[in-house]
Amino acid sequence: MKEKEDMHMVEYLRELNIVSILFRILFSILVGGILGLERGRKNRPAGFRTYILVCLGATLVMMTNQYVYVTYNTSDPVRMGAQVISGIGFLGAGTIVVTGRNKITGITTAACLWTAACSGLAIGIGFYEGAFLGSVAIVFTISGLQGFDNWIRKRSKYMDLYLEYNGGKGTFGEFLQYAKENCLEVMNIQVSQKEFYYKDKEKQKCTSYILTVSSNIKRTHAEIVDILAGAKGIQYIEEL
Repeated sequence: MKEKEDMHMVEYLRELNIVSILFRILFSILVGGILGLERGRKNRPAGFRTYILVCLGATLVMMTNQYVYVTYNTSDPVRMGAQVISGIGFLGAGTIVVTGRNKITGITTAACLWTAACSGLAIGIGFYEGAFLGSVAIVFTISGLQGFDNWIRKRSKYMDLYLEYNGGKGTFGEFLQYAKENCLEVMNIQVSQKEFYYKDKEKQKCTSYILTVSSNIKRTHAEIVDILAGAKGIQYIEEL
């Protein structure tokens, strides 16, 4: 008897009524807040309120779509939701930033915004089980798996580096030879020219490189950076 009452309540909440509307709105605020809290603690471009708004907006879109479908018996019940999935890209793209030294940040935040919108769509159409379990999986991925992701990166054979090279203190060919002598293989080289102003206000040109390096012997990424930092002409070097 209890199970039948529970099933009846779930089915009631799947219908579009004042109770289900309120429940979906509160549920989307909860889910969006939980996802945004993790990003906000890490001072990411999109934080607590942004995630709530994304999830809540997607929920409202799906409820509106359901309302139009039920009330007017027309339109595709998921058409507006499809536009949310593709349209959220502009917001996610705004969180991806390329720093002055060509380091890309914000990709995970953009992906989280997209999944927050998807959670909102699930809530908005009444797919509560999928929204709940999916949100748990999202939180586990962005929080619980971060350490494992770092572990994989640190133990990867290949690493991407950004370096600034002063051609007046040596040629890049000498740098490649230096790397080879230290059992390092350099590949996928991208070159660009930059100009910098120093304290004496004298403009100086500097060549920057983005390249992939692998070591023929077992080394940590920090050890590889330290070795290459000692090459002639290197002004700045960091792992991307």
